[in-house]
Amino acid sequence: MNIKLTRSLTMFVRIVETNSMSLAAKQLGMTTSAVSQQIKTLEQEVGLNLFNRSPRSLSLTEAGDIYYQSCKKLLQTAEQTKQKLQYLTGIPSGKLKLVAPVGFGAGLLSEPLKRLIELHPKLNIELILTDEPVDMLKEGADLALCIGPLNDSNLIARKLAQWPYALCVNATHPLAKNDQCIEQLNQHAHIAHSHLNYQLFKPNSAPYTLNAPRIKVNNMQSVIQLVCDGLGYAMLPEPEVHERIKNKELKQLHKDWQRSNYTVYAVTPKRDFIAAKTYALLDILKKHFAEVTLGTKQHL
Repeated sequence: MNIKLTRSLTMFVRIVETNSMSLAAKQLGMTTSAVSQQIKTLEQEVGLNLFNRSPRSLSLTEAGDIYYQSCKKLLQTAEQTKQKLQYLTGIPSGKLKLVAPVGFGAGLLSEPLKRLIELHPKLNIELILTDEPVDMLKEGADLALCIGPLNDSNLIARKLAQWPYALCVNATHPLAKNDQCIEQLNQHAHIAHSHLNYQLFKPNSAPYTLNAPRIKVNNMQSVIQLVCDGLGYAMLPEPEVHERIKNKELKQLHKDWQRSNYTVYAVTPKRDFIAAKTYALLDILKKHFAEVTLGTKQHL
């Protein structure tokens, strides 16, 4: 497909799905005026208005909806063709769109992405960090790293690693000086990610449930930062705080109590084949996360 046409169709679809010319322009690295002008040109070529415009809203006309549905099919076909050709050549190239939790951007992905760009100079990476659910098909993502199982039949999840949580507190916090009795935790502020359970387990003992969190956060990096700032204790992903524990910025509490583990999955859209660029990233992630898992076991 003609590159200029592909860009024009991509721009149109992005406007529809963001419901905003300015937001679409920002995502595409364009100015709002340039996007507006291209839409006017597109409407002139089609001979019909594609949008109903008002100062506060933007909606599709009947013609716009028909055009939108056709654009999505054309772009999907173009992408599938591109990936099939790339699969045949076996050379990872083009743009690879990766979605991952915010915490993974703090260092867990540095080494695998470094290996990837060194091995494949024709490959460019777009990394999106978010702790919120992402529609991979809508976003056009090639691969996403997710915590926990998935229920979407349009996606394929491959287990990469299973890592533990570490119960941690700032090294200057009172709990760091006296953590002999687990019940003492209830005298201090518990900080927790919104989606975590709070149970600890120990052989020959009943499960222990941490007191309800005083602070709930929907972002793990913020939980880590609050603990580092001395606000309280929390269960933190061990690979993400390994260095802070090693450097004695954080202290791990009650190691004899087991925490729940979390499973990391590599998720891809359900297709007949995996593009060379996606396969290359998968291979590197498997090896790197295996190394992280080994380091975690040695540390524990």
